[in-house]
Amino acid sequence: MGRHQSLIVAALFRASRRFTSPATCFSVRTFSSSFLLPKTTSLTPPRYSPLPSSISTFSSLSSSPSPSPSVRPAKTAGNNGDEEDTFDYQTIDDVEAIDDWEEEDEEVEPQLGDGGDGGGVVLRGVSWGEKALSIAAEVLKQFEEDLQLFAFRTSPRGYIYVRLDKLSNEYGCPTIDEIEEFSREFKKRLDDAGATKLVPEDLALEVSSPGAERLLRVPEDLPRFKEMPMTVSYVEETNSRKVGKSAVFLLESIDAESENCIWKLADVKENRDPESKGRPLSRKQKDLRIKLPFTDHKKISLYLD
Repeated sequence: MGRHQSLIVAALFRASRRFTSPATCFSVRTFSSSFLLPKTTSLTPPRYSPLPSSISTFSSLSSSPSPSPSVRPAKTAGNNGDEEDTFDYQTIDDVEAIDDWEEEDEEVEPQLGDGGDGGGVVLRGVSWGEKALSIAAEVLKQFEEDLQLFAFRTSPRGYIYVRLDKLSNEYGCPTIDEIEEFSREFKKRLDDAGATKLVPEDLALEVSSPGAERLLRVPEDLPRFKEMPMTVSYVEETNSRKVGKSAVFLLESIDAESENCIWKLADVKENRDPESKGRPLSRKQKDLRIKLPFTDHKKISLYLD
């Protein structure tokens, strides 16, 4: 089977088990070309997941050879060293087609607004990024208002990463069906836009939920997760110098006028005395309150037990 014929069955769905926590991160991957059809998918949520286990199976509608895949735009080096999408279509022999999903992400510390765990929109200067983002926004209008875009990122290599946030869910997790439905409709509209050369024709797409690794904004996101333990990295002034610290807290309150958060220790193993043999926090620990200015919070995420 030729290199490109092997792409007949290609909407590659995958659910990743990133962590064992109540917050599930589901992921759906597709190659956005109209002749690519999905294959069997197995989705396994982590333990304590609020979502049921599900297996979705799809079959190819035709076993006949597929046409040659559409080509990716040529790329040149940008000013910052990244590949820059010139959106100049060439022949199939001149560019690299997507044969399979290739991990692009490097192991870097997430930051607010990075288009990944930090949320936000990052287009990296690709000429078709704004159009792809507008298509995603139009698709979202078909869903309930509580389904929103948490993160959207494009890359010069033709990858689109989307993370959907469901406000009505305790952990912000859409259902598997919602993720798959969004992915299918977004893929279809990308195909239509590609046919008219508004975007490249061979874009690869990953749709997922933020999961518990999401970074929380101060103070905007904190009330939503007030009942859940959070891992808080912060700085505290000690002997006239700032010292970096980290602890697992529960939010007590937010003082918007003075721009301070009041935290209390969460009753988790990290905060308990190792010699206490599983006993809960002491009275002194339970009564402890820590007041932190908004600007002294460096990173906050949901606590992973």
